[in-house]
Amino acid sequence: MSGVPRSVWLVRHGQADWNVARRYMSIADRPLTRFGERQALALARFFAARRVDVIVHSGLMRTEATAQAIKGARRIPVLADARWREASHGAWEGLTYREVMQRYPEDAARRFADPIHYAPSQGESLAQLAQRVAQAWQDLGAQFAGCRMVVVAHSGPIQALLCALMGTPPAEHWRWRIDLGSVTEVDCYPSTTILRMVNHVPPLAAGHS
Repeated sequence: MSGVPRSVWLVRHGQADWNVARRYMSIADRPLTRFGERQALALARFFAARRVDVIVHSGLMRTEATAQAIKGARRIPVLADARWREASHGAWEGLTYREVMQRYPEDAARRFADPIHYAPSQGESLAQLAQRVAQAWQDLGAQFAGCRMVVVAHSGPIQALLCALMGTPPAEHWRWRIDLGSVTEVDCYPSTTILRMVNHVPPLAAGHS
């Protein structure tokens, strides 16, 4: 890597409609709910007094809307990079857990036994996710060395990156809790990374339904 960003805030997008319905959601372009919009505004308030040089999002409505809220009136680049998307759920996309177990029981058994190496039908394994996130992270370091960045993504990519940076085994990615509308911050140096904040959820403004 030719350089590293100075600081990176890893943001999970606000609530989308399929989060509420508890449906598998990765590449489906689902919108924020009204509650998700409130979460995006809470993130905007969190970042209002913080220097941000560039924002990257995964190129889906829910991450773009969150990124634009954070940008606000700043004159900074907002870039889309699909490598920060969730691992593709393939044939499971849009289904609930119960529907997956009914329609793809053998597929689900293999996936849940070893999610690192097994993918849903037509989907991605966590190893594949980790590989593309690692490349996206390396490219950020090369392109935006010394910058303060926001990356608006999804729980899986954020967990995969934290595992790589903090030396957590990929199979234990679930140990990193990443809630909707949350912020995780890392400071980056050529030889190490310092974790400053994990899964901070900025409070919503009072007085809104």
